[in-house]
Amino acid sequence: MRAVTASAPGGPEVLSVVDSPEPVPAADEVLVRVAAAGVNFIDTYRRSGTYPMPFPHVVGSEGAGMVEAVGADVTTIAVGDRVAWSAAPGSYAELVAVKAGSALVVPRGVSDQVAAAVPLQGMTAHYLVTSSYRVEPGATVLLHAGAGGVGLLLTQLAVAHGARVISTVGSAEKETLARQAGAAEVIRYRELSDLTAELPAIVRELTEGRGVDAVYDSVGRDTFDASLASLSRRGTLVLFGASSGPVPPVDPQRLNGAGSVFLTRPKLDDHVADRDELDWRAAEVFGAVLDGSLDVRIGATYPLAEAADAHRALESRSTTGKVLLIP
Repeated sequence: MRAVTASAPGGPEVLSVVDSPEPVPAADEVLVRVAAAGVNFIDTYRRSGTYPMPFPHVVGSEGAGMVEAVGADVTTIAVGDRVAWSAAPGSYAELVAVKAGSALVVPRGVSDQVAAAVPLQGMTAHYLVTSSYRVEPGATVLLHAGAGGVGLLLTQLAVAHGARVISTVGSAEKETLARQAGAAEVIRYRELSDLTAELPAIVRELTEGRGVDAVYDSVGRDTFDASLASLSRRGTLVLFGASSGPVPPVDPQRLNGAGSVFLTRPKLDDHVADRDELDWRAAEVFGAVLDGSLDVRIGATYPLAEAADAHRALESRSTTGKVLLIP
């Protein structure tokens, strides 16, 4: 089969399509022919060596497709089922082995591409508004990268929970998308000469000096100081990504000085800790897609051979919505 491998830690240039042996599903796995694979920032962290990985390795962990074979112990999934997943190493490939315990059966009415876009980013948006900071009616939240894959989903879910969303984006096109998703206010951060000083000032002007109840920050190093300064007293900073680079070590005393605020650095694995929690989150996200209350934007698709270009686009922050690879 064809698969995209990272030959060594480095930039997108280390990615290439190679002929790789077809995986053999273990007793608790299913073998899936991949219809679409999700491209996510965590893939770039693993490719670059920011997150430790063996090299070479087949990249990717998210996707959707049809089951071609099942392991001896699998009873809940059958050949011919369509499934999606968020944590199957080696998903940038024509075939991938997926743990049956983490595979999600795709409901009828959800396309393969939408199904591939939902597991990681959709369930991330879900845990952010239900668990990391539980959004209640009347809350005001600041959301960075509002036109990205998570950003557009998170905006819609936060608004559905009754929040007023202030979004930051990088262009007029992205502002339009953020507003269509429900953002009440949109700030174009590229127009600010000093993000750390100017963004909190704008946020406080929009909140009558109070600041926001929560900040959802997937950008990291470039936005962290501005995020912290934008919080209300006892507000919550949810740092769930680092697209601009990791945040340097933080003195806990800064949380005191910012108004007894809270800082959390969550990840999806800890919010789908058992099958019941995984099924709950997936059912709510897929249900929202099916009833039309959650729009999943597929921003770009690339063939496997152009995986490096997909990574370049994602890391340049030029993408909107979800980026997919199509084997």
